[in-house]
Amino acid sequence: MSSRASVILASAFALTITSSAFAQQGGGRGNMPGRGGNMPAPAASTTLAGDFAKDFADQEDLILKAANAMPADKFDFKPTAPQQTFGERLMHVVMVNGGLLRALGGKTPAPMINMQAKSKADVMMALKQSFDWGLATVKEFSDQQMVERVMPPRFMGPSASRVRIIAFSLVHTEDIYGQMVVYLRLNGVTPPASAAP
Repeated sequence: MSSRASVILASAFALTITSSAFAQQGGGRGNMPGRGGNMPAPAASTTLAGDFAKDFADQEDLILKAANAMPADKFDFKPTAPQQTFGERLMHVVMVNGGLLRALGGKTPAPMINMQAKSKADVMMALKQSFDWGLATVKEFSDQQMVERVMPPRFMGPSASRVRIIAFSLVHTEDIYGQMVVYLRLNGVTPPASAAP
């Protein structure tokens, strides 16, 4: 695939993720400037790398708020016996992102994350460390570096662009967010992104 095609594909991924997050966070419901809303307009990004950094930061905010909304005594809740607990689903995000972020080949050192975290405090700390490291790593790369080929985790094949790896991370975490919403609702908790302003 040519670099130009990779950039177009990456832009489409970024637009999809941004649109999904925008809809979840109440976009289009009167929150736009000049329409009586209370949300400021987001800062404009002018690069592909900037788009991905913005989406990664927005996703961190979404996931941390949703995770924090679950009461501490419900982090071991699971809808059915075969499923993982709420805390285990969150640690799955930490684990998968760790493998994906290492593949990017960044210089930002990985934090020492407690991968055995189970309590709300420990899981929240692991999530925060993971996302902060991820954002710092994503910000390292220019648009040109974003489309360079690197060795991804094995399930992605022998090589992948950094764009594809970051997009997979965003999409995977959005999938887990959808599961988090169900866990929260089953415990009578409204996800913060779905709460009325």
